[in-house]
Amino acid sequence: MAVPKRRHSSTRGKKRRTHWKLKQPGLNTCGHCSSPKQSHRICPNCGWYDGEEIVPPRED
Repeated sequence: MAVPKRRHSSTRGKKRRTHWKLKQPGLNTCGHCSSPKQSHRICPNCGWYDGEEIVPPRED
């Protein structure tokens, strides 16, 4: 098994990790209420997904 002969510097490790970033989730508009929502998920505003109501809206 290959073993490194010398220790890598912390800078070298940081250069390798420069692409470890969080990405913003892609947003689409809801087809029912036109509010922004994540794709392939139930709309948090109206509770609809794929043309049918999955979760009834809350009565406050």
